[in-house]
Amino acid sequence: MKKIGLLFPGQGAQTVGMGCDLYESYAPARHVFDHANDQLGYSLTALCFKGPESDLTQTLHAQVAIFVTSLATLAALRSIFPKFKPHLACGLSLGEFTSLVALESISFEEGLNLVRRRAQLMEEACQKQPGTMASLLGFSEARCNELCRETGVELANLNSPEQMVISGPVAKVEKACQVAKAKGAKRVIPLKVSGAFHSSLMEHARAGLEAALAHTEIKAPLGLFIPNVTGAPVSNPDQIKLLLAKQLICPVQWIKTMTTVSESGVTECLEIGPGRVLKGLAKKNNSNLNVTSIATQTELEPRDEREVHFQ
Repeated sequence: MKKIGLLFPGQGAQTVGMGCDLYESYAPARHVFDHANDQLGYSLTALCFKGPESDLTQTLHAQVAIFVTSLATLAALRSIFPKFKPHLACGLSLGEFTSLVALESISFEEGLNLVRRRAQLMEEACQKQPGTMASLLGFSEARCNELCRETGVELANLNSPEQMVISGPVAKVEKACQVAKAKGAKRVIPLKVSGAFHSSLMEHARAGLEAALAHTEIKAPLGLFIPNVTGAPVSNPDQIKLLLAKQLICPVQWIKTMTTVSESGVTECLEIGPGRVLKGLAKKNNSNLNVTSIATQTELEPRDEREVHFQ
């Protein structure tokens, strides 16, 4: 049987209408959404399906919505392929929590509680220490590290050899963008985010999440779990807890993560949930990795090619 990996998106992948067709067409997906509505105490389905976008993009709502929509998508997939077992799972930032639920390391209920608390803590951290982020294209890791030393920003994401993300106080990020342009970055893109994620400005959130994780039951994952902080598989529950909290103040090592995926023997991955970011990054990191994005009923329908691999 072919080894298949799961990739789960992070904040920014949200879009109004996501999951609506799955809710209408697949009872397991509907159950995930309805269960989330009950646990949250408000209609997440209304927010996901109808918006408004201004509410959906808020950190507190976006993270919960992406987490639930991704797992509803996975539930629909598993209803079609009940024997499907992923060889590994990894996710971009928020997507780590989705990965752990997919690998049965954390229950859906515990995962939803953690994601909601994480989003609250990150919003609080943004208010305590305002910041922002920017994407640098055509600027190597070595040059980014030099830029960080020079301007006082921090390296937040190593998405591909050609795409780095910096994070920090607004004025320092703006200065770093100017310096990067002057030093030959192909493109400098300020990101529409509410704070300096994956930097030391998120220490308040890290400490709070660590406290929440202390009261959370985490089991050894049923498959390889690749955390953002190390980009290498981890199975020890205590280590997983440590890394989930540490991720908030450390760079996302996505280049290393994609290397680990390839070295594990996986040649095909499914990007589960809204967006196409991870499919694009996979191509930039490993041209031999085939990634199929699944977020809608239409994308679940062409079954014949995958059926042999899943059963």
